[in-house]
Formats: sequence, C-alpha cells, structure tokens
Amino acid sequence: MTSLRSLSLNDGNQLPGIGFGTYPLKGQEATDAVASALEIGYRLIDTAVNYGNEDAVGRAIAESSVPRSEITLTTKLPGRDHGYDETLRSFDASADALGVDTIDLYLIHWPNPSVGRFAESWKAMVQLQRDHRVRSIGVSNFTREFIERLGAETGVLPAVNQIEVHPYFPQEALIQFHAERGIVTEAWSPLGKGAAPYNDKVVVDIAREHGITPVQVILRWHTQRGTVPLPKSGNPERQRENFSLPGGDLSAEEIAAITALGRENGRLFGGDPNTHEEM
Repeated sequence: MTSLRSLSLNDGNQLPGIGFGTYPLKGQEATDAVASALEIGYRLIDTAVNYGNEDAVGRAIAESSVPRSEITLTTKLPGRDHGYDETLRSFDASADALGVDTIDLYLIHWPNPSVGRFAESWKAMVQLQRDHRVRSIGVSNFTREFIERLGAETGVLPAVNQIEVHPYFPQEALIQFHAERGIVTEAWSPLGKGAAPYNDKVVVDIAREHGITPVQVILRWHTQRGTVPLPKSGNPERQRENFSLPGGDLSAEEIAAITALGRENGRLFGGDPNTHEEM
C-alpha cells in the first residue's frame, strides 16, 4: 500500500509516507480525530503550538493502543518564541502539553524574517537533537534562501521542510532543491482546501481511469513525487479514503498533467514566507 512507504531522513530516521494533519481541530474533536486516525493506521501525527490542540493530540496518543514508539509526533515552534533560550522554553511547554519526553519531529513553523531570529532558534533545535530530546529537526514554510542560511550558520540542514503543496501550487523548484539537499518535503493543505483541485476535469478523468477517487489521485500524485501529504479530516471514512491508496501508480504523463494545473500564484491565502509572518 503506497500510504505505508517510509522515507529516509538525512539524520538516519524514517518518516511515514503519509501523515495526519490536525489544524484546526480542537478539544475532544481533535482527540477523537487523532484516535480514529491512529486506529486506521496513520503513524505520523502533525500539530503545532499555534493550532491550540497539543493537549488534545497528546491525550489521544496516550490513550491509544498504538505503542508510542510507532508514532512520529510532530509539533512546531511559534514565531513569538524565536530565539535560543525562548526555543528551549517553548519546547519544554510543548512536551508538557503533549505529555511526552521526546518529540519525534520539531519544526520552526514560519521563518518570520522581519524578526530575524530563526537561525538562533535553529541552533537551539540542533542542541535539543544532540541532547536526544528531539529525534529529527526541520522547518516549515522556509524558502531556499532561508534554508541555506541555516546550513551556513550551523552546518546542519533540516531533515524536513513542510510547505504548501497541491496541484494548483506544485512547488517544483523548491521540491527539487530539497531533493538535492536530502531534505524531505511535507505538504500541508495537500488537497488544496477550498480551491478543490480534486474537482478539476484532469483529476476526475485520471481517477476514473484508475478506479480510485479524485482525492486519492491527488494523494498518489504527492507520494509519487516524493512528498509526504498531511491531509486532515475529522471524519473516519474520509480518513480511511485518504490513507488507503489502492490501484496502480499514476503514469509519468498523468503526474505531469496534474502538475501542469499549477498557477502562477496558486497559494491558498498568499502565505509567501518572505512576507507572511505568524507569531
């Protein structure tokens, strides 16, 4: 099953080939959704301080029959906590909220270049990894320029960059850069949310040809491009549809046809990391 393939990270760890996103789920709804996702087979769970649901996600993991060692738990550093000491304190707060001693994948959520302290946070994250409090470290919404700065200042490149990727915003150049540097691409909003590329005739026709749903076509497009999609749904049936990718691989021509749906600025809300900032 395509959804169960793992990808090797540049630090020697493994990352499941599909994950479960939790934004904007909160409270019991988030706990129930994560519990259902784990039961279905998801082993990569993605949250963040700014999602306001770390406690709910942690509760689902603690109550699950799935061993903690089999779950890759991700959370993210918020912009208001950029800086070396601030990052260490923020990590402690996240670990407490999640109810864990170790976080499997810790990301800087946004670079926030006007603040200019993401490199200080990165140095703290490198230390957290050396102290074995974090298994893998990475970033989210970083451009090539920002990633190269991290490498130049620390000699350590991210294991992961989680970015907006969907058929209307395929991010070909950045994904190629990641591949050349051994960085795995995770895709947030992999189905394009309200833009709904799964309704596009190109996608619908490919789905009919393969006997799978349009949503499954797009998720297969992600996995065959080497990206890790993070679909979110509180509905167990949708979760199951997203996780299970039956049928054969898409052809190179089909992959290219979906990628060709990309738009000049296909971002969902104008989240350019050079200008968009979140605290």
